Amino acid sequence: MIKVIGKRCIGCTACRRACIYDAITMEDNTAVINLDKCTLCGACVPACPVDAIVMQKRADIAINTADSQGIWIFVEQKDGVISPVALELLGKGRALAEQIQEKLSAILLGSEILGLADELIAFGADQVLAIDDPRLRHFRDEIYAQALTYLARKYRPSIILAGATVTGRSFIPRVAIHLHTGLTADCTALDIDPETGYLIQTRPAFGGNIMARITTPFHRPQMATVRHKVMNPLKRDDSRTGEIIQEQIDLDFGQEMSTWLGFVKEESKLINISEANIIVSGGRGLKEGKNFAILEELAAALGGAIGASRAAVDAGWVPYSHQVGQTGKTVKPGIYIAVGISGAIQHLAGMSSADYIIAINSDPDAPIFKVADLGIVGDLFEIIPALITRVNRNFASE
Repeated sequence: MIKVIGKRCIGCTACRRACIYDAITMEDNTAVINLDKCTLCGACVPACPVDAIVMQKRADIAINTADSQGIWIFVEQKDGVISPVALELLGKGRALAEQIQEKLSAILLGSEILGLADELIAFGADQVLAIDDPRLRHFRDEIYAQALTYLARKYRPSIILAGATVTGRSFIPRVAIHLHTGLTADCTALDIDPETGYLIQTRPAFGGNIMARITTPFHRPQMATVRHKVMNPLKRDDSRTGEIIQEQIDLDFGQEMSTWLGFVKEESKLINISEANIIVSGGRGLKEGKNFAILEELAAALGGAIGASRAAVDAGWVPYSHQVGQTGKTVKPGIYIAVGISGAIQHLAGMSSADYIIAINSDPDAPIFKVADLGIVGDLFEIIPALITRVNRNFASE
């Protein structure tokens, strides 16, 4: 809660200058806070020279965390194939569970999916909670939200994690609303605060210029979606044992707002960048879309995939599914070749965890060189054809 003590306010506008959300206006020489815009960041409180702004935090509110136990990983799957991000989350969830000495559960929704339970246990789960129902065969956000909400209300987990995929971003916010809790989206790191035991959720903020550390002290469960390729799965261990619980739920289709029509796979000859070990990415330096043909040739010679910066995608040169960066995909290939990409922080957020980065740019001061293991300053239209020739020659001689 935040309020202005009108009798103290002197109308100096210091609070208004401190508010980056434009949530403060001046009326009759007195500060007025627009609560629809205010995020309770507290920047205005110390800015006021006469202590006219008071913010009351809920630090005095006690919650019974004993009622909420366990870490849950929502396991995204399609046609019986587990999404890689789910295995990555199981790996991280295993580490978190050991920190707080709680059980790690994999949540499995779908039809004819019980055969996946042993695989999830092998990758770190202590327990698999599954709803196997023909009506869950095809993903629809309102129905999946209904199923996960039912399980969460019954078992009361402390933490729920899901991948920041199209599926996770679609229905996990609905679950958070149903459970009256918070949600941190697109996390790149997770940890446990050793003093409070709260989940520390780290994600890029303000256009990727800062990393925000977020906690959920007053509500349970603590919920977050996590980007693909920012965490590592455990090695499969088929000797692990765990509990498999099959739940049933009477799914209510009365409020259903969508109907499954079918799945249309994107028609593209380009390799999926999420799983590629070598990625050749192009940016504004390619000048026009047709010049991506030389990058496709290099990627084909290397057995890699094509990526792109947001500028290239916005220009319509490459499909959005190949965008790398904060508003695209996070990738973690063995080799990442950035061609004609300046290296904006938003792009770096999506590829800086690559094992080896090669940057090709005509600007020696391009930020991309600061993260590159190998930097080549020069004309990409001369360098790339030479690389293609060398790669093809090396493969032909083998």
